[in-house]
Amino acid sequence: MEPQGKNLIGLSEAGDGDATFKAYNPTTGMVMEPDFVGATPGEVDRALQLAGEALPIFRKKSAEERAAFLEMIADEIEAIGDHLIERCDAETGLGTVRLTGERGRTTGQLRLFAGLVREGSWVDARIDTSIPSREPLPKPDVRLMLMPVGPVVVFGASNFPLAFSAAGGDTASALAAGCPVIVKAHRSHAGTAELVGRAIQMAVKSCGMPEGVFSMVHGSGQIVGSALVQHPITKAVGFT
Repeated sequence: MEPQGKNLIGLSEAGDGDATFKAYNPTTGMVMEPDFVGATPGEVDRALQLAGEALPIFRKKSAEERAAFLEMIADEIEAIGDHLIERCDAETGLGTVRLTGERGRTTGQLRLFAGLVREGSWVDARIDTSIPSREPLPKPDVRLMLMPVGPVVVFGASNFPLAFSAAGGDTASALAAGCPVIVKAHRSHAGTAELVGRAIQMAVKSCGMPEGVFSMVHGSGQIVGSALVQHPITKAVGFT
């Protein structure tokens, strides 16, 4: 599949905005198709609303379900095959050898977090049992564990188009913790981000995850990025 220049809002795609840009090949200086459409305020809001709706469902998924989801994302990225590497090389000029290794790092991170989710100690669960007979006052039962904070906005990095982009370390860790993710794709490798984003959409469908668990948008950092960060539903931001 070729990039379509669309924003991925949940399981849908959108491109109603007027602001567009093209990727270009830094090796040749040639512009590349297609036109990428910056997200509108409405599209940004829709992505965050879906993420907010997904949170109470996604956070209750079992460790096995979340781990399988992360592994499916890795599988779907690998299923794109050489086309992903070729598009990424055309957009970045980083070379197929470097990018093949980075793809392995990306899928390895996803599978690493899947293993951590299954193992479970990351939640740092603690139980401090009660002592009702304690004087002068009874000691209460106190329980603590880490919980998903909420929807996370992730900004793709310019220099790591796979390992710290749409399905990179920030996205993998947020999903592992049970947090929906909205990615702001980096314009230096917008087509690569879209291909990976569509792979994540496939994993969402295959694993029966709530629609708003993942979205990805294009556009200006000052406009789209600011809208994402300042949205009241956003609870954390990842920026490499």
